[in-house]
This record gives sequence, C-alpha cells and structure tokens, in this order.
Amino acid sequence: MSQSENTEPVYYSSFYRHGVDEKRRIQIPAKWRPKTNETQFTLILWPRGVQQNACLLVLPPEEWILLVQKLKLMPFADPKAEALRRIVGTKSDRVTLDKVGRFCLPEAMTKAVGIEKEAVLIGLVDRFEIWNPDRYKSAMEGDETLLPEAFRMI
Repeated sequence: MSQSENTEPVYYSSFYRHGVDEKRRIQIPAKWRPKTNETQFTLILWPRGVQQNACLLVLPPEEWILLVQKLKLMPFADPKAEALRRIVGTKSDRVTLDKVGRFCLPEAMTKAVGIEKEAVLIGLVDRFEIWNPDRYKSAMEGDETLLPEAFRMI
C-alpha cells in the first residue's frame, strides 16, 4: 500500500475558540492539521470582507486547486467571471503552518473581519472558517432560520 493510500483525509468538523496573539497567529486544532507543516492554506475574505457577516474562508490545498481550476475554465470575456477572478485574486492570501501548528493572519484581513484577540474556527467538512466571535454568533442566528430547508438538501 502506498503512503497516499494510507493517508486518511482531513475533515474539518466542530467549533473551536482560540486566542490570537500579538503577531496575529492562531492555533489550528491538531486534528485539522495536515501531516506536513509545509502545507499552504488559502485565506479568502468571505463573502467580500468589511461586512457584518464577513469571515475568513480557509481552503486546504486540494480545495484551492479545485477553485483555481473552475476560475481558469471561465471565459475571459465574461464580466462576472472577471469580477470573480479579481475578487478572489485580491481578497485572498496564502499562509503556511509553523512547527507548532499556527499560521499568521494577514493584518488587512483581520481588520476586515473584526478579529482581534480571539477567534472561532468553524469546521465545514472540506474547509473551515475563522470568525470574530460576535459576528459568528449573529451569523448563526441567521443560519438557524435556514436549517429546516438546508436539511432537506441531504
């Protein structure tokens, strides 16, 4: 059996509340960490930043590659596709975990989503989000109203 067959995929589930240090580093839960620290995650201001419901969407490498492939297939002449490429291109950044499982949140992104001394990490199965705790609480209230219809999608 090859090593890639033996490696179980990482799934992002649960809710974590972590401190953010003075250098804007945040600890990633141990069970969410890839096997190697050289792995780069992509942070995207989601949906567009500087909005009350904005957070940081964190994509692992395989999800980032899928997104890039979708963007590359979109026609260059389509203004919506160009707008999406510009937004993703300018509202994203790549970060790498350090040896103890943290990465540094870019300053402009933390300001845009209101993250200061504390953040919550929310598992979305194949990716995760980083929120200002108060903004997350407000967003969850909105999510509660969508639950009955959301469960019908399963």
